[in-house]
Amino acid sequence: MTESVSPAPTLPGPLPQHAALVVSTRGGAIENVHYGSYAVVDSGGHRLDAAGDVDFPVFTRSALKPLQAVPLVAHPRFAQLGLTPAEIALLCASHNGEPRHADAARALLARAGLTEAALQCGVHTPYWYAHNDTRPPEGTRWSALHHNCSGKHAGMLLLAWLEGADPARYLERDHPVQRQIAQAVAYAAGEPDVETMTWGTDGCSAPNYALPLSGLARAAAWLTRPTPDPRYGNAPRIIFDGMANHPEMVSGEARHDLDFALAGGGDWIAKVGAEGVQIVASRRHGAAVAVKIADGSAKALTVATCAVLRRLGWIDPARDEYLARWAALPIRSIRGVEVGRVSALV
Repeated sequence: MTESVSPAPTLPGPLPQHAALVVSTRGGAIENVHYGSYAVVDSGGHRLDAAGDVDFPVFTRSALKPLQAVPLVAHPRFAQLGLTPAEIALLCASHNGEPRHADAARALLARAGLTEAALQCGVHTPYWYAHNDTRPPEGTRWSALHHNCSGKHAGMLLLAWLEGADPARYLERDHPVQRQIAQAVAYAAGEPDVETMTWGTDGCSAPNYALPLSGLARAAAWLTRPTPDPRYGNAPRIIFDGMANHPEMVSGEARHDLDFALAGGGDWIAKVGAEGVQIVASRRHGAAVAVKIADGSAKALTVATCAVLRRLGWIDPARDEYLARWAALPIRSIRGVEVGRVSALV
């Protein structure tokens, strides 16, 4: 009997031409090579440095969150909500689900007279436990407030409330909230046609967009602008200030995004996205880094990003300790013995 072989999948298009950015070694020999790309772009859209295929669209995942907050913060009635800078940071967060995060998400919803029942992001165990190598208490129940995207979803619901739009449909792509977000993303990234942007559904059920890596870097750099934007006014500055001054709300304890922001000493914002995406934007340099690791490796992502930041000379030596713990990661056996390293090639 001849064994059947499944046909190879049909690819939707050409593969990206990534470069080797990171290797892991074991016993002094290379075990894995992590391919990817990075782009460094200034707020004027000029490419300053790059490697790999920075024109290939990559799904931005949670690295998009600061841009998804733009229509709310730019809304003419935004000020009446009275959001604090820490709450603005939570709009852009992939947070740990710590009490301060859940409490802030609850307070955001209360501005529109809503409760956690309005959130359509789902429920998962707070990230704090995985990142702090701790087991959650037996039998503990969580709510959507603890979901890492609850701040983003609360912000979408606030925009729906300001617009008088149906809050039950806020995740549908043709909803006024999602249409405004798509327009803001296209504008910041320099995409000429909002209707032709590649899109899909994120892990939290919200629409997400794939952008060229250079476009994602350009959009992140746009947030560093010191003067009002012709279309979105002070929204870029307000969002940047919230994230830079309250990085603990953007991620939380033991997270690399928090350390990256601390390494910048208030000059950087950092936002990770699932499947190996990272942005870091510097106001002083008026530029941003966007990184994509092709296989989605979180370890390779932090190592590559640190290497690019050092290559650019952005790092204050007095604050390098915050990056050092993520720049070259040890590989350990179950007993804790170091058996290899994850190191950058850039």
